[in-house]
Amino acid sequence: MKIQDTETKSKLIQRLRRIEGQVRGVQTMLDEERDCREIMQQLTAIYSAVQSTSRVFFRDYAAICLVEMDEQLESKPGLTLQAKREKIVQEMITLLDKTP
Repeated sequence: MKIQDTETKSKLIQRLRRIEGQVRGVQTMLDEERDCREIMQQLTAIYSAVQSTSRVFFRDYAAICLVEMDEQLESKPGLTLQAKREKIVQEMITLLDKTP
């Protein structure tokens, strides 16, 4: 499954680069022996940014899954719509359990 929407993909990459910069910033803060509260504040911001990015990705992933499900049902007439949807929903729940 691939993200086809170039705007969404670009925004996700931009978010990940920002997170990457924040992580490097925390490494620098540790090297400089900065105050623990400042470091914790940055780690909290990183955690929040990762959660937000995960939600954006998951929303698009879900939309892609639903489109692909319809395409797969056309090519596999033996599967019922209900069975295929239940399988995809279960896969999504499993992924959500793994996201931060």
